[in-house]
Amino acid sequence: MSKYDRIYNFSAGPSTLPVPVLEEIRDEFMNYRGSGMNVMEMSHRSKVFIKIAEEAEADLRELMNIPDNYKVLWIQGGATLQFAMIPMNLMKNGVADYIVTGSWSSKAYAEAKKYGQVNLVASSKDKNYSYIPDVSDLPISEDADYVYICENETIHGTTYQQLPNTKGKPLVSDQSSMFLSKPVNVSDYGLIFGGVQKNIGPAGMAIVIIREDLIRTDLDEKIPTYMRYDTHRDADSMYNTPNTWAWYVCGKVFKYLKNLGGLEAMNQINIDKAKPLYDFLDQSKVFKGTVAREDRSVMNVPFVTESAELDAEVVAATKAAGMENLKGHRSVGGLRASIYNAMPKEGVEALVEILKEFEAKLS
Repeated sequence: MSKYDRIYNFSAGPSTLPVPVLEEIRDEFMNYRGSGMNVMEMSHRSKVFIKIAEEAEADLRELMNIPDNYKVLWIQGGATLQFAMIPMNLMKNGVADYIVTGSWSSKAYAEAKKYGQVNLVASSKDKNYSYIPDVSDLPISEDADYVYICENETIHGTTYQQLPNTKGKPLVSDQSSMFLSKPVNVSDYGLIFGGVQKNIGPAGMAIVIIREDLIRTDLDEKIPTYMRYDTHRDADSMYNTPNTWAWYVCGKVFKYLKNLGGLEAMNQINIDKAKPLYDFLDQSKVFKGTVAREDRSVMNVPFVTESAELDAEVVAATKAAGMENLKGHRSVGGLRASIYNAMPKEGVEALVEILKEFEAKLS
């Protein structure tokens, strides 16, 4: 067990948060900085909360070096709502190109087909989404409004090492399970989005970073008001009552990351943290990683044994050792360790020790 008798939580989301952030939230829980209220109780239009919101955006912009011509939008509905909002708002020509590399890009692709012509320009389905296809010279449609990727597939554990050549078309990236895990060049994208519950905060909010020229006002009047990016831009993400609690917690995490040294420092921590687990899987005779080595995620690590029954025994053994949520996603089975920013390296090392003990008992 770790500090406060907390388990090591390997959930893919909602997932673990940094202990210093939770401690600070605890200390402010009953009375946020002399306001006499919990943040959940205060008006989103109060001066106190407006300051929370403004500081959060300023810190995020600093962490990601977000250019001035990009807007940061806080939208409820999680990443899944964005599967519809993106084609609704960006399909000016009614055409989009999608790269499908796992469950989440597959769902986004299926949703987008409701709103226009959607072309599948690359896929790794042929090998059960265990790799990232070559994206250096894709058949990008001349009239495509954007090219879509899920940059880190949470379920299948793949990640892009090189962004696709979109041949000048805006790149849209679902970064939910890698958001703020490493530096990114925001200017390489037209739109970045992510549900915050995996790596940043509590469930119920998505952050959308969108280049301003992509926010259209000439949309079909039948598109719901809430589903328009210009609605959220014009109202500073407060068209309706936002998820104030998620916004507040995300702001705490941004400051925590800044204090660590920013995204460069966080990236090195994540690389060092994933190494013991991948090193073990590479030499194990019982456990096997399911992703091509060059496309492995440092956030989500899926692996398997020789049978579903043995997988279940591993889950039971890790649970008994104070570890939770090692069972693979229901759609693929197996095992999976999500080792987001807030997972300490000690947690990964403890997992490796349990897996080694399990393997030794079988030999």
